[in-house]
Amino acid sequence: MKPHHKLSSQERDKIAYWHAIGTRIREIARRLERSPSSISSEIKRNRVDGIYHSIHAHKAAIARKQHSHKKYLLKNNTILTSYLLDKLDSGWSPEQIAGRLKKEIHEGKRPQSEYINHESIYQYIYDEKQRPLRLWEKLARSHRKRQRWLGRRSWSAKIPHRVSIRERPDTINTREEFGHWEGDTVVGDKHKTGIHTEVERVSRMLFAEQIPRVRAQETYLAQMNIFSMLPKQARKTTTVDNGSENMLHTKLRDDLAIQTYFADPYSSWQRGTNEYANGLLRRYFPKRTDFRFVTQQSINDVVHQINNIPRKVLHYNTPREVFNEHLFQVLQIG
Repeated sequence: MKPHHKLSSQERDKIAYWHAIGTRIREIARRLERSPSSISSEIKRNRVDGIYHSIHAHKAAIARKQHSHKKYLLKNNTILTSYLLDKLDSGWSPEQIAGRLKKEIHEGKRPQSEYINHESIYQYIYDEKQRPLRLWEKLARSHRKRQRWLGRRSWSAKIPHRVSIRERPDTINTREEFGHWEGDTVVGDKHKTGIHTEVERVSRMLFAEQIPRVRAQETYLAQMNIFSMLPKQARKTTTVDNGSENMLHTKLRDDLAIQTYFADPYSSWQRGTNEYANGLLRRYFPKRTDFRFVTQQSINDVVHQINNIPRKVLHYNTPREVFNEHLFQVLQIG
């Protein structure tokens, strides 16, 4: 394998010819002594209407190289800097900001010159010259340095009539069908008060209800408040953890025909959509928050903001946009 360096124009000419006559990517990589992933990425990145053109590809590579050296693009573009700061204040992550910029540029709403990738945004945030602004405090974890985050474990209890997540249909697991949820409780000070959250798996739409005590009856009532206002096509199942607050899960089935599934103990990653949403809530309501002094309206305001932040997994649409689209479709079908 050759030492790593950028593809030359001659190599791109060969790629274009071999790809046009149907040569497999692994064979092209072997001939050029490159990795198959490099050839695959090159073709995908520089296709125009499904066709790879070597001249276009090389011009695009040069343009990207020139743009990559604009380390201080944010400092020299007041419009872009203002946009960045506004979205950081609104709770957007650097990746969400960059993704939304790219989407708006593709739709013709912004000029190409206003795009900057998420890595450059992080560099700007952590630049020594920006330290007095303390921009890292606007990020999800407010770390002075970028760190890896690990989820928390959940306490398990013996739940009557518990149905394991392993029995959940594949249409739910693959997110092919709208109306399946993940639920959990964001606990407050001394685990006495909290917020019950439900997140729809396809759209990532979040709903949250305050509960005065982290108990089964209060959790059931919060779930009823959330699900009863939705049509039956949008409330088919929910997947929760093994906490004792979920003891009355069968009442959801009896009252609203909602099937409940339970994740394996100590496997919060099986409800990753909900865990992520709860992490966003924690930005506004950190651990040891006493929810007795938090109003439902304050929670609603936070949830509204979260649901209107674009997500990479949704192609930088917002959860509310995707949820409303699917809700309209199921209501049309009836």
